[in-house]
Amino acid sequence: MSDDSREYFESVAHKWEEMRRTFFGEGVRDAAIAAADINSSSIVVDVGIGTGFIAEGALAAGARVIGVDSSDHMLEEARQRFGVARFEARSGDIESLPVGTGEIDVVLGNMVLHHATDPPRAILEMARILKPGGRVVITDADTHQHEWLRIEQHDRWLGFERANIIRWFQDAGLVDVTVTDTCETCRPTSECGTKAEITIFLARGLKPAGV
Repeated sequence: MSDDSREYFESVAHKWEEMRRTFFGEGVRDAAIAAADINSSSIVVDVGIGTGFIAEGALAAGARVIGVDSSDHMLEEARQRFGVARFEARSGDIESLPVGTGEIDVVLGNMVLHHATDPPRAILEMARILKPGGRVVITDADTHQHEWLRIEQHDRWLGFERANIIRWFQDAGLVDVTVTDTCETCRPTSECGTKAEITIFLARGLKPAGV
């Protein structure tokens, strides 16, 4: 993630949950948690945790959750929100996760990939930390043309073609890769009042057993 993106998220951390509610609803989280097949024995990493929107669902399913974010202010918001023994916050970047190889059952990443400097590398990192049989589940924006999001919200990528997501998952060694609809949209509004409505996909892949 770029320094500009990091500074932006530091500045909005205190109001991020309020902002998030205007962007998209709980249906995104419900779809991600269902696809992740989380249970009480799962160890989950939420990449780009923000203030904990996705982590909340994983914790409700009984998992141990490690939240990773490059914004210290976001991590502090998440710590204050949860404050339970099953939650840990770690400072780190999406392309260099502060987690050992093969330690994690599920990696979740919601609306974070479009902030990555190198999305294929970020997916490779997610796959690296998975145990054999573990799962990566990403929810993010389909490709769009709202250039103002690069300036106002420091989006590096204007969404993604689903074919590229499939290829990057496969290049990271993941199998049984699927990309489906969440049936949800992201609805940001620009400073001048322009409204966007961007469809959100869900990508899922498995790390093969014995790898």
